[in-house]
Amino acid sequence: MQPFTYFSPTEVVFGPNTQMRAAEYVRRYSGNRALIVYGGGSAVRSGLLNQICQVLKDAQIPCETFGGAKANPTVEHAREGIRIAGEFGADFILGVGGGSAIDTAKAIAIGSANPSTDIWDYWEKRQVPSCAFPVGVVLTIPAAGSETSSSAVLTNTAAGKKRGLNSDWNRPKFAILNPELTFTLPAYQIACGITDIMMHTMDRYFNPIDNELTDSIAEALLRTVIEKGRHAIQNPLDYDSMSELMWAGSLSHNDLTGLGGLRDFAVHQLGHELSAMFDTAHGASLATVWDSWALAVYQEKPERFARFAKNVWGIAGNNTNELALAGIRTTADYFRSVGMPTSFGANKDIGIQDEAALRALAFRCTYQNTRTIGTFKVLDESQIYMIYQNANH
Repeated sequence: MQPFTYFSPTEVVFGPNTQMRAAEYVRRYSGNRALIVYGGGSAVRSGLLNQICQVLKDAQIPCETFGGAKANPTVEHAREGIRIAGEFGADFILGVGGGSAIDTAKAIAIGSANPSTDIWDYWEKRQVPSCAFPVGVVLTIPAAGSETSSSAVLTNTAAGKKRGLNSDWNRPKFAILNPELTFTLPAYQIACGITDIMMHTMDRYFNPIDNELTDSIAEALLRTVIEKGRHAIQNPLDYDSMSELMWAGSLSHNDLTGLGGLRDFAVHQLGHELSAMFDTAHGASLATVWDSWALAVYQEKPERFARFAKNVWGIAGNNTNELALAGIRTTADYFRSVGMPTSFGANKDIGIQDEAALRALAFRCTYQNTRTIGTFKVLDESQIYMIYQNANH
């Protein structure tokens, strides 16, 4: 095991009707005036937003709402939220929804506590945050794991860039997880969430370091998501499956499944550029490139992929190379079975691209050829281009 520091301070409140305790937890973490950040209309249509507003008002906590967080949350939208939070005098930011609403809430929390600095400076690593307003979460989509993570991702639409910020100031104080709040999700959103949960786990699992306990935790989480994901796609009202997915999403991104290893996250970096250029859903962007990435890197350590095939998919065999390839194929087949694209052509937002677009994607992914990505295999611009090219069918 490599040295690590594990810090996961978010208080998780899990179970039916737990959203009714939102005011209790806002108060517990010193909130007196709350800005509620949400995404599209589902929180409004379901009555959840009004329910939470009423709970806060009954507890004499004034609140203001700020909606419109997009599937790929933008810095422009977050800046507007910072303005509204300041005018309202908010001292607590409550994200209601999935990763988009939560990441927007995190950005507003950092920007509100640092009004003299434009928040994009933090996401571009020109500045390092030293404070933030407290953030709480009422989760409605098992997917991004942002409810327990230190990360937040924003897209700068003007600059055509998508960047992530990892900071402990991003960690929510509490996360309310009621699986019943997921029951209205369409199958495509569930599938995107399944993919994101798996990828947060696999981007840690596929690294150069073997750690038996950490690896076994990751494998168990993946097996659970694969099985329960199938059930959830067929029946979104299945409380057991949705509860397992919701908890798996939180564990997949609180760093537990990567302790003692080296984070890879090349697939996330590849996917981020697809989302930035084509505004495709995050989970779909990851499935689009995963097997092209895996085929490009597995020979660095085929034993790792062979273990994955055996312990996650239950594939039998003794030939390491054959097992590795079988595990890659089976993973791609699973993504397709839940409705995820595994190539550019299968992704309705992308389609087949010309060589100029592929070169541009690789150039952008390396931040104009100033960085490499990955640790399982370090990838430069030319190798990234080949992965995009192999996915372009």
